[in-house]
Amino acid sequence: MTATPLSHCPEATAGSETTPTEAPHRLDETALAKLRELDPEGRHGVLVRVMTAYESSLVRLLAQLADAHARGDRNAIGTIAHTLKSSSASVGALALSAGCAETERSVRSGDSAGLGSQVEALQVEGGRVLESVRAMLHA
Repeated sequence: MTATPLSHCPEATAGSETTPTEAPHRLDETALAKLRELDPEGRHGVLVRVMTAYESSLVRLLAQLADAHARGDRNAIGTIAHTLKSSSASVGALALSAGCAETERSVRSGDSAGLGSQVEALQVEGGRVLESVRAMLHA
């Protein structure tokens, strides 16, 4: 799969009949389609605004996650995973959202055996999602 540049999205080409046929590598097309339905003609730039806000949030939350992990702050890791889980699901970053749910469950249950590897996996997947989001926004 390849990234769908916004030049192929309704918001970036208002009045154009061009629509993406393939979601960016890490983003679910069904979730993106639901976002597009909020602004079907792209006049208000909803998809661009949502993805831009998500990009900014993802960068901030991944940095906070790394910091919380370095400090060994399980509560912060759980809170960050919870926040990232919901926002990631809404933009179609389903693998990241699922990883966040798993991490959140581990924190809640007090299971710290695999927490470090879970956080590392979130960082890796978060980086991949960020790459896809940026490809979508800046193509």
